[in-house]
Amino acid sequence: MNYTYQDYLKMYEQIAKRTDFKPLIGAVLGSGLGNVVNKVDIKAIIPYSEIEGMPCSTNKAHKGQFVFGYFKGVPMVLMQGRIHMYEGYTPQEVTLPIRLMKMMGIRSIILTNAAGALDPSYRPGDCMLIDDHISSFVPSPLIGNNIDEFGDRFPCMSPLYGQEQNNYLYNRARERGIPVQRGVYVQFSGPQYETKAEIHLAQIVGANAVGMSTVIEAIVAKQMGLYVMGFSLISNMAAGIAGSMPSDEEVLKQANASEKNVYELFALEVEMEAERLKKNG
Repeated sequence: MNYTYQDYLKMYEQIAKRTDFKPLIGAVLGSGLGNVVNKVDIKAIIPYSEIEGMPCSTNKAHKGQFVFGYFKGVPMVLMQGRIHMYEGYTPQEVTLPIRLMKMMGIRSIILTNAAGALDPSYRPGDCMLIDDHISSFVPSPLIGNNIDEFGDRFPCMSPLYGQEQNNYLYNRARERGIPVQRGVYVQFSGPQYETKAEIHLAQIVGANAVGMSTVIEAIVAKQMGLYVMGFSLISNMAAGIAGSMPSDEEVLKQANASEKNVYELFALEVEMEAERLKKNG
């Protein structure tokens, strides 16, 4: 579906009628991070299903709601569960919540996910700070009529992820004993896991981790002028690496096992970004 600005405005107005909370930072909570909301001083919760016109998450591991509140004293809106292309949605539908969060007032966004390792030096349980991404294997969410209120028709995508912040976060995470890597993330559409040949192709073009989300969300966020940060939980080795054959059960098991490290990295990123925004006014 191709939305008009009026479509977005109608959905945003439904949210504004439910809460006047003003978030500073937005976040998409991927696998392993859903319980972050238990640490939030919650002011409002709005399920996607209660916003007329908004797509709903159908993945059983994704709750499907906006959570508004204070995390570490920072006003945030968190997506507890994202929407994926493999659920049958278009890139425009998948990225609709990102545009709504921008309309709510966020200035920065943290994108998280579970991913398969393409780099044989990685291990399940590692976290990978996203330094860059490859979008070549999924359609751009900017295809179609441009909505000028959201940004340029031909936005520059480089640099996209905050390099200075990644430098700082990498060092802080290592000091705290969090197993952390830095690399390039590539998105495939899913829902099937990749073949060995597709994994080999992704390695050739320079990717370190692969998943089924995040890239198109980052594109939309960048177009709208948001400061974009992201990291992946390495939940498994990709097909053919170290004899791995990934499964949904394996991904969820590792996400649960790594919850503490993922939470600590997320908390560090929120604190760091809040300080950067405060410094920059």
